[in-house]
Amino acid sequence: RLEAFRVWSEMLEPEWANVHYEKPDFQAVSYYSAPKKKDKYESLDEVDPELLETFKKLGISIDEQKKLAGVAVDIVMDSVSVATTFKKTLAEKGIIFCSISEAIQNHPELVRKHLGTVVPQRDNFYAALNSAVFSDGSFCYIPKGVRCPMELSTYFRINQGGTGQFERTLVIADEGSYVSYLEGCTAPSRDENQLHAAVVE
Repeated sequence: RLEAFRVWSEMLEPEWANVHYEKPDFQAVSYYSAPKKKDKYESLDEVDPELLETFKKLGISIDEQKKLAGVAVDIVMDSVSVATTFKKTLAEKGIIFCSISEAIQNHPELVRKHLGTVVPQRDNFYAALNSAVFSDGSFCYIPKGVRCPMELSTYFRINQGGTGQFERTLVIADEGSYVSYLEGCTAPSRDENQLHAAVVE
């Protein structure tokens, strides 16, 4: 992280063609925010009903996905993964689907071997920033020759104003395996800019 921060501090923020916005004040951004409830939930039944109501307002029925659609979902609110569905079902096939913070603790050899191999910290300004400050995101590992039996998805929500979301997602599909992965991010409408600087590799 310190090396990534050093790299980032020597880089210049990119100038995007035909995009005009107020430049972020990186000293004013809050780099970590967690929901007020428990840090981690064993199932979606324990998730704060207010959070689930947020999904319903967005047209995302987590209950329907859980029961009908065959989609495994990792839910990240602000800087924390709060729930992941179908972990046990996927584990029966040797598939690991969890938050990246959990993977760092339980599967450090896989994370160490693959993190930063597709998007290295020197790739660009925001990749370097993400490498220095990421807090959570998703981790998927599909073993050799295994076809993932369901879609994998991560939903990121920035609820807290004045914060940035710096998620890191690592998808590892071993030789001859197959996985379909989709992610999305939303935030409430505000008069201020929100910063979502993600890396998916």
